[in-house]
Amino acid sequence: MRIASGILVSIKFVGQEMRDREMDELSDDVQLSADEAFDRLIEGNQRFLRGEARSSAFRRETLADLAKAQQPYATILGCSDSRVPPEWIFDAGLGELFVIRVAGNILSPEVAGSLQYAGSYLQTSLFVVLGHEGCGGIGAALATSLGGTQFRSRVQLLLESITPGLPDLDFHLSAQEKLSRAVEANVRWTVRRILESPEGQARIAEGRMKVLGAIYEIETGRVRFLDPEEQS
Repeated sequence: MRIASGILVSIKFVGQEMRDREMDELSDDVQLSADEAFDRLIEGNQRFLRGEARSSAFRRETLADLAKAQQPYATILGCSDSRVPPEWIFDAGLGELFVIRVAGNILSPEVAGSLQYAGSYLQTSLFVVLGHEGCGGIGAALATSLGGTQFRSRVQLLLESITPGLPDLDFHLSAQEKLSRAVEANVRWTVRRILESPEGQARIAEGRMKVLGAIYEIETGRVRFLDPEEQS
């Protein structure tokens, strides 16, 4: 029993030491470039897919550092859907992502203000608009646009922010294919609106910002980043 206990203690110590070293590396990071932040998101999603997510344990010292300031390496504008938490699917810890979530991942004045805060004050250089397959908000916007369906008043106001970005769809397409194309069109439309904003234009001219669109595949857990050329 003493030998077994000693082994368990050693394993626990080594595991904690590895986690501590990992968090030290994160805390020592300088501000990442957009490309470096993109690579980190890709690596995090790959860990999530493999079921090898990092330990969620945090040291008191790390929490104390986070209480002083935050330095996220990327900003994510995503949907409120409970199945699409960016911190989980990108295997990110506390303080690593600045996350804005709203149904349909729409760009409203409030969301635009949050994005501006992230870029101007938190200095994140990578912005990701994250849609997802089977989005209920996009589906409801399609129902309104194609079938004239009306929802409760405040939901309808939300949908009015989505419908301008919906594509022209062939009525021969299946409902699933229509939704899939609408989800991607919505992401691309939001990306364009961010890029074409005065703030976006200024930061791009300075070479300080990259905006990407992505789709989360709920059934697989994979994040599929859209080709930038498709977003123009």
